[in-house]
Amino acid sequence: MLKDLSVERFVREVASNSPAPGGGSVAAQAGAQAAALVSMYCNLSQNRNKLGDVVDRLQEIGEESRFLMYKMLEAIDEDTLAFNRVMEAYRMPKESEEEKAKRKEAISEAGKYAADVPMHTARGSLRVLSLTNEAAGKGNPSAVTDLGVANLQALAALTGACYNVRINLDMIKDQQAVNEYEREIGELLEQGRDLFEKNRSALENEIL
Repeated sequence: MLKDLSVERFVREVASNSPAPGGGSVAAQAGAQAAALVSMYCNLSQNRNKLGDVVDRLQEIGEESRFLMYKMLEAIDEDTLAFNRVMEAYRMPKESEEEKAKRKEAISEAGKYAADVPMHTARGSLRVLSLTNEAAGKGNPSAVTDLGVANLQALAALTGACYNVRINLDMIKDQQAVNEYEREIGELLEQGRDLFEKNRSALENEIL
């Protein structure tokens, strides 16, 4: 599985001439890394004598971040599986009208799956940005740069995941579903960029 590869082997796979793993898997990896960094920040912020009762909430944030990390690690492989499903649909026979209809339906369904996987990554990445916002300024000041990198990675993951949702929409013949994807993409990006800027401002005040 891709998520079980070493960092070097995964990067080499991405750099190869194979179309997968690609941007969707890399976006999921970036989201997982962002969530891991938020968890790290919280784990390094457990000194109750210095931080008081905020430690309890930071522990909860750390636990949720680890859950999101594992979900987005799973999406690394799911995105490649989705790509393979799309390719299988396009390779279906199309000689008769019946075959063409079945192929068209299979492509549409594969397109939905290929859009759903990065949509999960985008939602998870937005949640990481929200958790970053809540944790900022509350924990160990020595780990603030880790939270800053989490903020950058989470926005990259969110944006990249939304790119990968959008690129698959042309395959989906259900226009109502397409409209819903587009609506949610817009909301996720707007909320994510707003949270990113708030986080960046707060964190850079500590860092710089």
